[in-house]
Amino acid sequence: MLDGDFVEIDYVGKIKDTGEIFDLTDEKLAKEKGIYNEKVKYGPAKIIVGENFVVKGLDKLLKKMKVNEEKVETIKPEDGFGNRDAKLVKVVSEIELKKQKITPFPGMVLDFGDVKARVQSVNSGRVRIDFNHPLAGRELEYKVKINRKIEDKEEKAKVITEFFGGKDLIPKIMENKIEIEEKKEFPEKIKKKIAELMKKYLSVEKVDFVRSF
Repeated sequence: MLDGDFVEIDYVGKIKDTGEIFDLTDEKLAKEKGIYNEKVKYGPAKIIVGENFVVKGLDKLLKKMKVNEEKVETIKPEDGFGNRDAKLVKVVSEIELKKQKITPFPGMVLDFGDVKARVQSVNSGRVRIDFNHPLAGRELEYKVKINRKIEDKEEKAKVITEFFGGKDLIPKIMENKIEIEEKKEFPEKIKKKIAELMKKYLSVEKVDFVRSF
């Protein structure tokens, strides 16, 4: 595959040293392994190669593959979720969190908008929070298969909108532009990224976002 190819893939991602599955597309396998999550949408993933739709190491692997090929590869932390950074572990006041109606406990996941963090410890009014990705510093193992290459323009448009917003963004292709219906309002930086990708890969001059009430 090449940068910019739209492909449909199936994969299983494991932590290399424990064999623990952290991500997969196969619903049946998820149920067999006892890790099924009803909130997760299972099924093949549709991505653009080289556009950071998947971790860097998986992108590199896909570029060495062809349609219907299956490979297993170990991915180093720097090509996965990054190396752990001690500077991303912060200590904050428990009082400050409680002012925000947060009662922290070890293992709790805090959502700071673009960033999620995990509470490591709560001790004597001090809360230690880790902003590293939970898989930072871990070697990963991916088993991946490229099912097919996506050529249809409408399907490509949906690949882009579904990656950023799922069913809340509905693209409609016109002669030289794409109109996207927003079921809810999206941040400007996300809409800008969607527009850039559509103009880059779908040969349109303009992308309009429309809210319906």
